[in-house]
Amino acid sequence: MAQQYYLECALLAQGWTRDALVTVADDGHISAIEARAGDEQQAVPPPQSERITGIVVPGMPNAHSHAFQRGMAGHTEYRLSARDSFWTWRQAMYALANRVEPADLEILATQLFMEMLKSGYTSVAEFHYLHRRPGGGHYPDGNGLWDAITAAAAATGIGLTFLPTLYQTSDFGAAPLKQEQARFAADTEWFLRMLEARLGAERRSAPAALRTGAAFHSLRAVPLDTLREATLALRRIDPTLPLHIHVAEQLKEVDSCRRHTGRRPIELLLETGLIDQHWCLVHATHATPSELQGIAASRATVCVSITTEANLGDGFFEAAPLLKLGGRLCVGSDSQATVCPAEELRWMEYQQRLRKKRRGVLADKQEPHVGTRLWREAAQSGAQAIGQPAGTIEVGRRADWLILDGEHPSMAGAAMDTALDHLVFAGGSAAIRDVMVAGRWVVKDRHHAAELMHQGRFVDLMKRLAM
Repeated sequence: MAQQYYLECALLAQGWTRDALVTVADDGHISAIEARAGDEQQAVPPPQSERITGIVVPGMPNAHSHAFQRGMAGHTEYRLSARDSFWTWRQAMYALANRVEPADLEILATQLFMEMLKSGYTSVAEFHYLHRRPGGGHYPDGNGLWDAITAAAAATGIGLTFLPTLYQTSDFGAAPLKQEQARFAADTEWFLRMLEARLGAERRSAPAALRTGAAFHSLRAVPLDTLREATLALRRIDPTLPLHIHVAEQLKEVDSCRRHTGRRPIELLLETGLIDQHWCLVHATHATPSELQGIAASRATVCVSITTEANLGDGFFEAAPLLKLGGRLCVGSDSQATVCPAEELRWMEYQQRLRKKRRGVLADKQEPHVGTRLWREAAQSGAQAIGQPAGTIEVGRRADWLILDGEHPSMAGAAMDTALDHLVFAGGSAAIRDVMVAGRWVVKDRHHAAELMHQGRFVDLMKRLAM
């Protein structure tokens, strides 16, 4: 049965408004919105509606996540040598990846997804490359590692775009996988068969907030001919399938690509002619001005994870030029160094301020409030990247909402149009009181219903993984 909500203050697709009556259908999608004009008197909420006090804003899609890496948070912050980098961190990541079993992954992902919901992420793209058992071979009863992610999403209520990831080589030039990467191996035929079966099952009986896409780990992990072959096969299965890839995250990767192909990785990817609005390029840290132009023209989305890129020493992504070109930009939690969309957006702006030595870099004439500009851009582009009908409060979109507590100290003095400035720059996720996904409350009064029951399992697992 449809449910009506009376929103006292909300950021709708057309802008900030007061006193909006929103009808949410059984499937969790918005079927009608009645909002008063600015000069009208305050409406009286219908008696059957649920009145929502506070400030309602669209939930944020998390466009890039590796759930198993939640087990690393806090465990790699020590110096091994004066040359520590992404490449030395990667050894610790491999060590964890080769210990995690399906039951462990479900515990990690369940904890992580609850943390995401409480921080403001209402859906997540899980870039998943754990395919095999430790020591090799697939699980005899299907892919338990894939199922663990789906089970965690169902248990927490977060929206999920699951991205099984093709991973075949250790570097450009079709270098064979190293022993520590064997668990990620997926041959093309198996990968396509598994994906087609999953998509078929999804079409028959998929939950409202579940979507499957696909990912290519990187150009160093998937030879270009294989990427072309798999992309065309996937497009025959579903022309709108979300496709993601790590690209140009590290200078070493860029240099290796140039040595083997004569092209930079983003340049090489754009030359395939495959990139369109259903692609998400993750990181793109070392993009040239011409590559940014190509990305914007392709209508693909760039997903950055500033906290992970900073944690690993990747470099600065040039957000200002991409947005000026009309490009699409979203955020993700990636390695789970931090799980907070407000922090990602705050540091997206701060990076630009540090580089340009001025303020308000990512605002524009149409939207002078930095917090509002960044939140709306990341939410809408993130929804495009993960292929989910979310990111805005409008008819036809899913009811994925955050309720900000206007009485929280971090929101003190906030006017309607400065609420997201306060969220991003004055408090992070502290003001998020309630969270809805697909018309269902998953966080109330800052608590998820499953968090206390799950906490002991997570603590026990983390102690075991730390041994």
